[in-house]
Amino acid sequence: MDIQRLAAPTPSNYRYAVFCCSFKWELGSTPDHAMALFADEAMAKRYGALMWPSTFEVVDRFALAEMKD
Repeated sequence: MDIQRLAAPTPSNYRYAVFCCSFKWELGSTPDHAMALFADEAMAKRYGALMWPSTFEVVDRFALAEMKD
């Protein structure tokens, strides 16, 4: 792989986090971590629906910070 062709990701570019929410089926005892980050909400929802149709959630990572302002 030509590593020079890959840009280093900037986390602040990815507003939406997708969680699989294993707790909804009592499959996990620890908090779920985000499975993917997206810049576009529609893409995040599409990914979640394809991977975990009945349990996923998309969270706006910046919503709380914007509400405080």
